[in-house]
Amino acid sequence: MAEYHHFEQAAEANNISQSTLSTMISRFEDEIQVKLFDCKKKPVQVTKEGLVIIEQLKNITNNIEQLKELVKEVKGEESGILTLSVIPSTAPFLLPLFLQDFASKFPNLTIKVREETLTEIIKKLKFRELDIGIISTPLNENELLELKLYDKPFVFFDANEVQNQLVSIKKIEMKNLCLLEEGHCMRTQVLQLCDMCDQQLDSKLNFEFKAGSIDSLLRFLKANKASTLLPYLAVNDFSNQEKTHLSHFSSPVPYHTVSLAVHRHFVKKKRLEILQEDIIHKISSILSKTDMSNEILLPV
Repeated sequence: MAEYHHFEQAAEANNISQSTLSTMISRFEDEIQVKLFDCKKKPVQVTKEGLVIIEQLKNITNNIEQLKELVKEVKGEESGILTLSVIPSTAPFLLPLFLQDFASKFPNLTIKVREETLTEIIKKLKFRELDIGIISTPLNENELLELKLYDKPFVFFDANEVQNQLVSIKKIEMKNLCLLEEGHCMRTQVLQLCDMCDQQLDSKLNFEFKAGSIDSLLRFLKANKASTLLPYLAVNDFSNQEKTHLSHFSSPVPYHTVSLAVHRHFVKKKRLEILQEDIIHKISSILSKTDMSNEILLPV
């Protein structure tokens, strides 16, 4: 009800009649002797006291759900739903490597996967609306736990010139760079690189384009002869012609860390451990081809 501010909509969402919902709320208010909703206002408003109580009710509901999952874990039952969200700069390239094999180990488990920004994933993990996130770390969030998967190096892509050589992060032309839009951690990291190199990200183009995905970004780069930094996994399936425009960075190599993130009270430990092992195993052979010595760690 607190989400909808409308009795009819809330009742419909919960598959009960409006009168049943009204009776349930009224009985609960009588029992605790606190008014949760101000029905005189349109739309219906949550009272000041109601906000506090409803927040606690959400915590209790989450704890009950966690208890149910813990019981399943103890009994060895692998059913139910597992929700997983991955940041856009990683999802298209990492998910195909492990998701099918991981899902096959839990045939009775429904795995719901979404691509979401770092901000959205953190918010949902904190409110326990999401089981697991695959994100860039470190986060420095006390409510969340991080389990490292791998360090992801960046490579340099320049659609204007044939590269195929080692480049220094301090010598690339920042004014020709194009980035993902705000909300993407990869954009934040590249901007941090600019600060480290004492360069301004001031495009030479007389128009601004901020891509919502790496695929859109690459299409724009090719059309406008621009450049960018890409995560190593994003270029793993590049054509031979596309690879001629790539350069690896000389040491120190810029990179960021990709980790699993869960709420501190997450109880599906077995699934989490197997997921971590699967991803590390699948990706180790790819990243082993890159010299990862003396890298720069780019915090989010």
